[in-house]
Amino acid sequence: MVFSSSRRHWISAVRLAISLFGLPLTTSTPGARYGPAVLCSSHHLNRTTCPHVKSRCPQYPESTIKRFTVPEDKVDWDEKWPQYSPVSHTAPAVLNKPIWADPDIGSFSPNFNAVDGLVDRSSFEGQYKVENGKPLNPRGRTGLTGRGLLGRWGPNHAADPIVTRWKVDASGAKIHHSASKKPILQFVSIKRRDCGEWAIPGGMVDPGEQVSLTLQREFSEEALNSLSLKQSEKEDIHKRIQKLFGSAGFQVYKGYVDDPRNTDNAWMETVAVNFHDEAGNSVSELPLQAGDDAGQVQWVDVDSSFSLYASHSHFLELVARERKAHW
Repeated sequence: MVFSSSRRHWISAVRLAISLFGLPLTTSTPGARYGPAVLCSSHHLNRTTCPHVKSRCPQYPESTIKRFTVPEDKVDWDEKWPQYSPVSHTAPAVLNKPIWADPDIGSFSPNFNAVDGLVDRSSFEGQYKVENGKPLNPRGRTGLTGRGLLGRWGPNHAADPIVTRWKVDASGAKIHHSASKKPILQFVSIKRRDCGEWAIPGGMVDPGEQVSLTLQREFSEEALNSLSLKQSEKEDIHKRIQKLFGSAGFQVYKGYVDDPRNTDNAWMETVAVNFHDEAGNSVSELPLQAGDDAGQVQWVDVDSSFSLYASHSHFLELVARERKAHW
C-alpha cells in the first residue's frame, strides 16, 4: 500500500482517469461483488495470535523519532503497565491539514466505531476502545501515540489488488519449482519510493469510495501509470482491466495490517483481493510502468524468500496456498 502526502492533491485527476477507463463502481460489502463477479471467500484466519511486530519498529518511518520500546508481553492493553510512556508524534504533512487527514482531537468530534459521514471509522477487527477521546489500536501498544504518517484517527482503510499469473516457458507451459515441484506464480510488485521496499500496488480508500473501485484505480495508477497514457492506450487498458477485474476475485485477507506507520491511535487495515490472469492474455501482455508513488514495477516470482512491505508476504502466502502454487 502506498500512501503519500501529495497523492490527494490530484484526486480529481485520478477520478477523471477512472471515468475515462469506464471502470465499474459496485458495492463491496462482505461477500459482495468486486466488479461483476462474486468473490470467493477465504477459509484462512484473518486474525493472528502473535503480537504486531512492524508496528513496534524502533524508529518511526520518515522521521528520527524513536518509539518507546514495547516487549511482547506488554503489547496487550489488558496488561497493566504503569511505566508505559509512549512518544507522541504526528508528521508535519498530516498537521498541515491536507484534505485526506483528520483535524486534531478536540477541534472536532469524530464518531468512532461507525461510518462517520463519508469516513468509515469502523474496524474489521470489531469494536475498538476509545480512551480520553482517542481510539486505541486493537492489536495493542506500539510505543508511539498520535497519528504519525496516517491521516485518520483509528482505522485507515486501504485496498490491495494482488494481480497474478503463472510463470511459463517459451512454449507457454507452466514452470515448476525444482524443490516443491509446484507451479510458480508471479505477481505485480512495486518498489515503494518512501522506504525502498517491494510491495503490492495498493492504496487508500477515499471517503465514500467503494473498495471495488479502489482496487482497480490503485492498480491502474501504480502498476500501469494510467494517468500519463494516451487515449488509445487507455482504451486498451480499459478492456484488459475489465477482463481481469471482471473475473472472480479471491478475497485473501480483510483486517488489521502490521504496518510500520501504525501508532497507538491510528492504524492500517486493508482488503486484499487476488485477481488471477489464468490464461496470461489480459494484463500479462501490458507493459508495466511505475506511477507517481512507485519507484519500480515488475512481475516477481511468488516465493517465501522474497521480502515484502508490511503484511504483504503473508497475503502472498495465502494466495499461493489457494492456487496450490509454490511458496
